[in-house]
Amino acid sequence: MVATPALRLKGFPMSVNGSNFSLGKAVKSRISVYRLYAAFALIAASFASPASSADDAPSTASLIAEVRRAFTINSKPIPPEIFRDFGDGDLADSGPIWVTVDLKAATGSNLYFDDIKQNGRWISQKKTNTKAGVEEETGYSYYGATENGLLVILASYSGGGSGDFITLHVLDIAAARAFDLEGQIYERINLTNVRSIALGDRWDGEIQVEKNAIRVVTRRKGPADDSGKRETMTIEARRP
Repeated sequence: MVATPALRLKGFPMSVNGSNFSLGKAVKSRISVYRLYAAFALIAASFASPASSADDAPSTASLIAEVRRAFTINSKPIPPEIFRDFGDGDLADSGPIWVTVDLKAATGSNLYFDDIKQNGRWISQKKTNTKAGVEEETGYSYYGATENGLLVILASYSGGGSGDFITLHVLDIAAARAFDLEGQIYERINLTNVRSIALGDRWDGEIQVEKNAIRVVTRRKGPADDSGKRETMTIEARRP
């Protein structure tokens, strides 16, 4: 009888005629290792952060926090012309008529499409009034949030003449649910003009926010004021 030669495969020690036949054990060992690797891969994948998609959007709470921090929304400046519509450009009436605007809808809208420019902390927009043949300009500077979450803005409006009317605004911001044009639930971010304080034509001075108080230091009340006298006024920032 011719002896059958020992058969060996690389990585799989075995002997057909030998007493130690180990192919099955080696294969099972390799399969177990592969299964272990696969299990570790699945566990790692479960902890990995999902890839962000183009449809991902910041939450309403994070957008409100951004407005309070920087007075921007989605890193875009809020259009200055909303303060014209809050009454700064309406010198014929004794108080504002439009008092709330949806910042998500207003920012980047066709209504407020005019170029927004920044000069230091001052943000401004210009609009040509074709009927009157003049150029209106609205601007603002953001002074931050009070301790109770109200926002403080110093705004200016010029209707095209020599006047540059300065107004201090105390604003509130809140989320509000509504329906969009397709009937789907939509989260608004409403900016409401809580209080307006007219400081005067070409007013010059300083604004400081301290907890829930706004300190207004006037150096010049208007174009005819050459006294150089400083006057201080403190306004409580509160909700009605």
